[in-house]
Amino acid sequence: MGFAGSDDAGVYRINEATALVQTVDFFTPIVDDPFAWGQIAAANALSDVYAMGGDPLTALQLVGWPRSDIPMEILSLVIEGGASVMAQAGCTIVGGHSIDDKEPKYGFAVTGLIPISDVMTNAAGTPGQQLFITKPLGTGIISTAIKHDRVDASTATAAIKTMTDLNDRAAAAARRVGVRTATDVTGFGLLGHLAEVVRASSVSARLEMSLVPLLPDVRQLAEAGMVPGGSERNLESVRSMVSAETASPIDLTILADAQTSGGLLVAVDPDLAGAFLQALKDVNATGWRIGELTTRDFSHGPSGEIRIE
Repeated sequence: MGFAGSDDAGVYRINEATALVQTVDFFTPIVDDPFAWGQIAAANALSDVYAMGGDPLTALQLVGWPRSDIPMEILSLVIEGGASVMAQAGCTIVGGHSIDDKEPKYGFAVTGLIPISDVMTNAAGTPGQQLFITKPLGTGIISTAIKHDRVDASTATAAIKTMTDLNDRAAAAARRVGVRTATDVTGFGLLGHLAEVVRASSVSARLEMSLVPLLPDVRQLAEAGMVPGGSERNLESVRSMVSAETASPIDLTILADAQTSGGLLVAVDPDLAGAFLQALKDVNATGWRIGELTTRDFSHGPSGEIRIE
């Protein structure tokens, strides 16, 4: 697997039973705490491996740092945060590269292993499958509010917690019940990543807005204008696919919110939905049913439709 289906990571077969999974991700600070930024960057990079059904094995660290402007002690805290999450994931940092940069950047290139029989992809969706998400939405909106000092401590803490949580348990639950359709919800928002599934699987989709879980204060912050530019671009990129007679503009903004280290978006056969929820419960992971995949509707063009109710 490579670029064709907009999957979360590359998959390269190394023998009849096993493949490598490879991905890379890095970004500028999204929270004030350098240790937390490192944790979030690591969890975010690892997420693409989990979204494909793999287990991370090794990682290479990527650093851009304005060494003349920000003390190296701050970078040490970032690296410690990243290393702590990599250790939690059982992923070994084997090296990396750093450059002097005007703007701080941090992240990882991650390599994992995956049994070929367990690969999850954007392209395996079928009509009738139930859609589940394993983390609440709103990290982009809350991160923007943090930058503008418009969010209270408890809301910021809730967002940081969800961004530092690994998707390993949710991925294990999906593999346990034989899920083959999954992606993670990150920079393109829920609508953008669902659109990738819709296109790659030649289906349409229906979302129930009332079922979509949100982090605290997300709706109020969005109404106050705390929306990242990336979220607005996300919405424009999928607007032609969206049918939303009853959804408000704020609903659409939230659904398009650019997430960092978001949850998995999983499509599950109807007869396995209960087993998937039980598997999540068994590993102390969360999950919410938010809609379903439907037969492709071409009324919104060749890409299919995302109906929001």
